Amino acid sequence: MADDLRTRESVRRKALWTLSHLMPGDPKAAAILDVLDNIEDQERVDLNRSHPGLDIDAARKAVLIERHSSSINIVDEASIPQPWRERFLQASIGSTRVIDGPYAHDWEKFLTEWQAEMQHLDAHRAARRARQR
Repeated sequence: MADDLRTRESVRRKALWTLSHLMPGDPKAAAILDVLDNIEDQERVDLNRSHPGLDIDAARKAVLIERHSSSINIVDEASIPQPWRERFLQASIGSTRVIDGPYAHDWEKFLTEWQAEMQHLDAHRAARRARQR
């Protein structure tokens, strides 16, 4: 299950990054939207089987932030509920962190960016629906 989640979130991350360069309504977005729709369908099935999904606000509240000895706030990575932890890890590949955990400001930035990405995705889906009418 962990490998499935890692793979799914890796594919989602690549699709969202690719979509970010396209304007809503761009015909090149159609295949990417299909990939993202399939991921969401798969996720709904998986979450219904294993555990209820947490929305972004619940994930934000669940995460423990602690003061590191370096005087920087870090995230207790184990406190990030799945699938949010894997989403954050995929978005953070290559980011700097301390051994004890990722920087809290990177977690907050991820959540802000996620919301922007979901708004952009919604705009693409609305443009697709408008074209199909």
